[in-house]
Amino acid sequence: MTAAFEHTAAVSSDHAFALLPPLTDLVLRAGAAIMAIPRDTKVSHKQDGSPVTPADLAADRVIAEGLAAIAPGVPVLSEECCGNGRPTTGSFFVVDPLDGTKEYIAGRDEFTVNLALVSDGLPVLGIVGAPALGLAWRGVVGHGAERLTIAADGAGFTASPIRTRQLPKPGLPWVATVSRSHLDAATVAFISARPGAMHVTLGSSLKFCRIAEGEADIYPRLAPICEWDIAAGAAVVLAAGGKMTDASGAPLRFDAPRPNFIVPEFIAWGDRDGR
Repeated sequence: MTAAFEHTAAVSSDHAFALLPPLTDLVLRAGAAIMAIPRDTKVSHKQDGSPVTPADLAADRVIAEGLAAIAPGVPVLSEECCGNGRPTTGSFFVVDPLDGTKEYIAGRDEFTVNLALVSDGLPVLGIVGAPALGLAWRGVVGHGAERLTIAADGAGFTASPIRTRQLPKPGLPWVATVSRSHLDAATVAFISARPGAMHVTLGSSLKFCRIAEGEADIYPRLAPICEWDIAAGAAVVLAAGGKMTDASGAPLRFDAPRPNFIVPEFIAWGDRDGR
């Protein structure tokens, strides 16, 4: 796909931090829009066969309108509206209005609202809301990360700082978060190379959040995945003290030309010195 966006100057980390409160409110409102829709509504399918529900579209409308008001002129790459491509310089938002649609359809609560800001190819801000769990995680690189406990009204919250943890000492088991729906053989082999590693199975971008809050050590995915599935979680992990790499150990970037915005593989590490 050919990018149709004009160049946008990169948003600094300090500017991103100033945007965090209104963007958090936006993610919470999108979550409320999802929760207001019965889960037994009609499920449609996109050209690639992936499911989409009225809840996906409702959350996308909330976020699109909110971003246009909060940060006009900053391009947006959303799962539900990705036909115009995305820039490879400056800054842009990456949105998955309902990550874990299969979890949502199945009646499980492990679905999220993902909102990230990428600057010069790297995630600088991320917010992951889990409306059915009453939780959210957010962070800005250079300013730290937090776990939010959402109030019953869906709007207010209390915030607690979070941080990744060091890798276990030799002889102690690793904790690896893995996908419930997309666990591939290469990822299993990667985890198995770390003796005693334990699997924690989760849906959506919650896998990143467990890394960010120090409850798990690593989230490898050695199979294709879309940028909007991982950008927000990547930013939260980075803000919490972790790192994001490709399979060779190079920093994972979001300015590479990728057909259909597909990332070949990645590894989220809680410990920046881990390998």
